[in-house]
Amino acid sequence: MEARSRGDFGSCSSSGASISGDVDNAAKIRPEVVLVGEVWGSAASRRSRGNRGIDDYSVSCTTFNILAPIYKRLDKEDQSQRESQYKTYWLSRNKRILDRLLAEKSSIICLQEVWVGNEELVGLYEKTLEDAGYVCFKLARTNNKGDGLLTALRRDNFRVLNYRELLFNDFGDRVAQLLHVESVLPFWHSWQRNVRQEFLIVNTHLLFPHDYRLCIVRLHQVYKILQYVESYQKEHKLNPIPIILCGDWNGSKRGRVYKFLRSQGFVSSYDTAHSYTDSDADAHKWVSHRNHRGNICGVDFIWLLNPNKSRKPLKTSWNESVFSTIKYFLHEASMSEEDAFAFLKAGSHGDYITYSTFCEALCQLHLSGHPCGLSAEEIQDLWEHADATRDGVVNYAEFQRRIWNQDEAEVEEETADEDQNCDREGLSMGFDVKNAALFPPEAEKGMWPENYSLSDHAPLTVIFSPVRVPCTQPIC
Repeated sequence: MEARSRGDFGSCSSSGASISGDVDNAAKIRPEVVLVGEVWGSAASRRSRGNRGIDDYSVSCTTFNILAPIYKRLDKEDQSQRESQYKTYWLSRNKRILDRLLAEKSSIICLQEVWVGNEELVGLYEKTLEDAGYVCFKLARTNNKGDGLLTALRRDNFRVLNYRELLFNDFGDRVAQLLHVESVLPFWHSWQRNVRQEFLIVNTHLLFPHDYRLCIVRLHQVYKILQYVESYQKEHKLNPIPIILCGDWNGSKRGRVYKFLRSQGFVSSYDTAHSYTDSDADAHKWVSHRNHRGNICGVDFIWLLNPNKSRKPLKTSWNESVFSTIKYFLHEASMSEEDAFAFLKAGSHGDYITYSTFCEALCQLHLSGHPCGLSAEEIQDLWEHADATRDGVVNYAEFQRRIWNQDEAEVEEETADEDQNCDREGLSMGFDVKNAALFPPEAEKGMWPENYSLSDHAPLTVIFSPVRVPCTQPIC
């Protein structure tokens, strides 16, 4: 994956200045203004009046796949008819989208499927959002796909400390944006300094699973994002700060991407706000997308990771997620536990799996052996995870424990030990999910209204309140 920190790629501001990867330079061209208070215009914030004090400084975030006109089909019978061919249609719809976004008055806006290949439409979004007080960052998908991402932040909310672009250079030509931001107005005054809120924002749009075998690509894309976030934190020697991941994840609560992020301590903000669990019973309580096949599902998420959240090592979560995918494929092939073990050890001279038979099985499952598959290094990591005894083979007991019956339980909801390398107060800044709402409201009931025409996705808005949490050690 390629990461760019050049600010002249995809940034726009009312001053016309570009954002560089250098923190000091970025800070110089950003107005030092205060964080906005409650966001009175949004559906979510109207439900969340309450305590004053630190709660006044709420931060709102909207994620919305706005359906690029080049993908919007106008005729079910004639798939070649696209909205992009009719300016009156796409211009009218996108003006209504902008009206909706301005009515929400969110502090942060993360858009996907922005038609970045059309200068007029991009200009409309840039000018409208700039005039409303936002600074924008846009990023096209690689290989001239025509659409991309746009992230907008209110200039009177945040100082942008750094901006990075992540190019996956994979099968789906997907990309992601990472912004390191800081509020200017302190949330409270400590004994030695003013405490401002720093956090990381990621905006992305994962691959659509046209083929079940592509699920490993989407999982890979999330792994790359988390690897880069971890790398960025190490590079800049950051103290523990919240991480917010926004976008269209093209997978539901029952998918591997959801479980992977949960194992890393992330929570789905919408589900948290509505007290929904990870159980199958709550998996379809809400929807956010009706795809081109007519299926409705919840795929748009705003994920939150607080700095005090306990989580597994990233590589461990990744290995477990891949083995869960392997098990799923074998289940789909109607294999029992014994059949699966026999498949993985096929060609072995003993009652065990060898590295060569393991590699061959991955190829047969289409998880390796092609550009979008697992790399040699990742396969080696998987093997080392499975070979618990380090004797060069995986016996039946190891297969059961490390592959077939591995613990897929959700990460425990617990805070970290406070007796770690904290500051004198032993506290860090985090976020509490105050409220969340989908539009149209029918989506919150698991239904999709026929008269909704803004997009084939529902915008999701979440309100966060800053909270003080026990700090943890920086990633090292």
